[in-house]
Amino acid sequence: MIFKVYYQENRNEVPVRENTKSLYVEASSEREVRNHLKDRNYNIELVQLLEGSHLEYEQGSQNYEVESID
Repeated sequence: MIFKVYYQENRNEVPVRENTKSLYVEASSEREVRNHLKDRNYNIELVQLLEGSHLEYEQGSQNYEVESID
């Protein structure tokens, strides 16, 4: 499954929409995604499962690059 993670780069900052970044992670569950990212200093706002037409739309983005959890 592919998840889109919305995050702020600094865990101590208040979330501001203009500073929100995103990345894509291939994992079995949301818990696995959060566990994979726990060592990074990210303030995770949302982990969203992508499927169907939403996934197809995201795959068309120039910023679409998937991290895979080994």
